[in-house]
Amino acid sequence: MSDIPAIEPCADELVFESDLDAPPEKVWRAVTTPELRERWLTGTRTDPEPISTTPGEEVAFRLRDDAPPYLESTVVFQLRRGALGQGTRLTIIHRLTDPRLVPRTPAAANSNLSCRLRAA
Repeated sequence: MSDIPAIEPCADELVFESDLDAPPEKVWRAVTTPELRERWLTGTRTDPEPISTTPGEEVAFRLRDDAPPYLESTVVFQLRRGALGQGTRLTIIHRLTDPRLVPRTPAAANSNLSCRLRAA
């Protein structure tokens, strides 16, 4: 298994890292089997198929909240062997991807897009 580079978090994502006392194969099964994965991701719905995968190393799923405003996001599980070849280092990256959260730049007050005057 190759080493996965560290992820630099940005404003629209959360990054969690944990050292687990289980082999990578067992952790991989826990994050890729739908009924087991639901234990990790309570309060959300995941698409049954991953949106990307590198077997044994990384898998990403699309999520949707179960409650309003039903925000959409992605969650990425990255696995690598723990220190000294023992256990698993699990990195979980949760990114907001809902298009409703994309910042919109308002039109300039002097643009020709609107015939109404805008207050300065």
